[in-house]
Amino acid sequence: MAIEGKENTANRPLRLGMVGGGKDAFIGAVHRIAARLDASFELVAGALSSTPEKAQESGRALGLNDDRIYDSYSDMAKREARLKDGIDAVAIVTPNHVHYPAAREFLKRGIHVICDKPLTSTLADANKLAKAVEASSGLFFLTHNYTGYPMVRQAREMVANGDLGEIRVVQVEYPQDWLTVEQHNKQADWRTDPTRSGAGGSTGDIGTHAYNLACFITGQTAESLAADLQSFVPGRQVDDNGHVLLRFASGARGMLWCSQVAPGNENNLKIRIYGDKGGLEWHQEHPNHLHFTPFGQPQQLITRGGAGMLESVGPTTRIPPGHPEGYLEGFANIYKEAADAIRAHQSGKAVQTLVPGIAEGVAGVRFVDACVRSSSRNAAWVKLT
Repeated sequence: MAIEGKENTANRPLRLGMVGGGKDAFIGAVHRIAARLDASFELVAGALSSTPEKAQESGRALGLNDDRIYDSYSDMAKREARLKDGIDAVAIVTPNHVHYPAAREFLKRGIHVICDKPLTSTLADANKLAKAVEASSGLFFLTHNYTGYPMVRQAREMVANGDLGEIRVVQVEYPQDWLTVEQHNKQADWRTDPTRSGAGGSTGDIGTHAYNLACFITGQTAESLAADLQSFVPGRQVDDNGHVLLRFASGARGMLWCSQVAPGNENNLKIRIYGDKGGLEWHQEHPNHLHFTPFGQPQQLITRGGAGMLESVGPTTRIPPGHPEGYLEGFANIYKEAADAIRAHQSGKAVQTLVPGIAEGVAGVRFVDACVRSSSRNAAWVKLT
């Protein structure tokens, strides 16, 4: 179902707008690279900063026409919805507290939304955004970019095919070290401010990635958890380290560690999954390798593009095996598949995609909320409700 007044998009890149991601913003540049890597999107409009002067400066630096550079996301949503050549989708790459109000403005006008994670800064806003998505003709995508990595897709399919048997144990961790001491810069300031990040610090910023990855690969979600969160840096108002025990509905058990105060770790996301027939292990910093060990047999190394990679995973990889492919390409897979879903939607076809959406987003915020509640009760077991 096409947005009223918009021409068919089959033969052109989708027109993309962006909220946030202006001057000095890290993640905005990543989204722009990912969006254009497969020529699926063309950036044509933006409300790139909450400061009008910086929004204008950033828009001009990116080559946007002056009449498509906006001082606020609400002005952008209103005008772009009226234009014949208005945006097909918007990428929201702001601090967490802006995700809900910005997404709501575009969704109520039928504009598709591609939103950075976590979904929102509070569970109340997450639930309100879920209702806004349900009421909208627009689609909603959440950029848990690690789900776009080829070997993550391989692992997911191997679990679904029963190669590991019944899943028993899931261990996932995401340690970093960049907040080991007090930091004051644009990225650190909002991520350690609960009014902008939400009540979770490391749990919201990287713990949600770890939790989403565990759920994405195994096809399961946790029913309850027990979390022990710390704020090791004096005066820090959000957690910078968390240890979480997980109980899955199937009976499987999990352990999750997220930390931004672990010296020697950059983006050391890794996951290990064990069933009664075998185990899998994947490290984000070595993304082209997946280790598979059938019980009682030697460990196998499956490489991206190499022997053993499933045919269905092929479309997620672009270059021959042995050449590094990772973060930006995984992010680009999310954008390409979002574009495919948007085109299918506009053509009246059923939308089938592995890109995380509103359900995964709400699950992530529920995870953070449960971690905070559990830790405040001396790591008591709590339900993810």
